Amino acid sequence: MHVAGVDEAGRGPLAGPVVAAAVILAPKTRLPGLTDSKLLTEKQRETLFDLIIKRAISFGVGLATVEEIDEFNILQATFLAMKRAVLALKVLPNKIIVDGNQTPKWDYPTEAIIGGDLSERAISAASVLAKVERDRIMCQLELDYPGYGFAKHKGYGTEEHLKALRSLGPSLIHRRSFSPVTALLTPITSRASTLPLDIPIPIEDVAEPL
Repeated sequence: MHVAGVDEAGRGPLAGPVVAAAVILAPKTRLPGLTDSKLLTEKQRETLFDLIIKRAISFGVGLATVEEIDEFNILQATFLAMKRAVLALKVLPNKIIVDGNQTPKWDYPTEAIIGGDLSERAISAASVLAKVERDRIMCQLELDYPGYGFAKHKGYGTEEHLKALRSLGPSLIHRRSFSPVTALLTPITSRASTLPLDIPIPIEDVAEPL
């Protein structure tokens, strides 16, 4: 019986895609030190990443773009990334186990497991693949969008990131539906909308349409 573990990385950041992975492991596959990716160092994750792709029966990675996150919301975009990860598997699973308390709608028997990234090896492996792949994407985006520190904070809302956002403004890979980014997109429009109707608003004081 092939059970695929599915997990994601990148639901919380203010920038970049959300990435999901699906992994099918044989029961006795040796992956020393495997656990939830959040409990591992970057070096440990990289080592496990290489072992997982070598020793897994099958694995797949999928993502949802910033545009899809803004269009559908982060939960639905996460489900979309999970579906793409499962579709990338070379071996069809008999069952899918997903970390958390919600799952995408698909035709596979599925179980949601809270804390599954700690208790289920296939989900732990998926969490490692998703985390490493997303971190690599964010490091590449640092080259395309310098100044924000993506290689360091990976798009999360750290003080360093927020300071860069206030200084540089949102980039093309920032999630415009996330409130810290939204607040920086329309400050002038919001201020103008509170002015009395009989006071003319100077043209230069009106934000350009998005």
